[in-house]
Amino acid sequence: MKLDKTISTILVILIILGVSAVVYIVVNPQPNEKFTELYILGENGKAGNYPINMSAGETGNVTMGIVNHEYMETSYNLIVKSGNNTIYHRSNLTLPSNGKIEIPVEFNLTKRGNNTVEFLLYKLPEESKVYRSVYLTVNVS
Repeated sequence: MKLDKTISTILVILIILGVSAVVYIVVNPQPNEKFTELYILGENGKAGNYPINMSAGETGNVTMGIVNHEYMETSYNLIVKSGNNTIYHRSNLTLPSNGKIEIPVEFNLTKRGNNTVEFLLYKLPEESKVYRSVYLTVNVS
C-alpha cells in the first residue's frame, strides 16, 4: 500500500513536470534561423520579366527587396554594380525585426555583350564581407 502511494506520487510529479515543460516551450519558443531575404523583382513587381535583353543606353528597371528575419533591428549597406561601376549605393539602411523594404533601381548599361548586374548586401558593422547577393545577367546589343 505504501509502495503504491509512493509510485502514484512520483507519477503525479512527473506529469506536472511534463506539462510544465510543454507550457514553457509553447510560451517561450526558440527563434528560428536568423537570416535576411534579398531578392529582385521585374516588371509589375513580379519575380520575372527582368530586363535581360537591352539596347546600349537603354534604362533597365528592377525592384530590390530586403526583408529582415534577424530577430533584431539590423543595418545594411546596399550596393548595385556592373563590373567596376557602381550603379546604386545606399548606406546604413536600418530595418526593424521583420521589417521589409522594396527599392526601385534603374540602371543603364553601355557595354555590348553579356553584363552582370550584382546586387550586394552588407550586414553592418561588417563592411568588407558580402552578406547576401543576387545578380542579373543582361545581354546588351
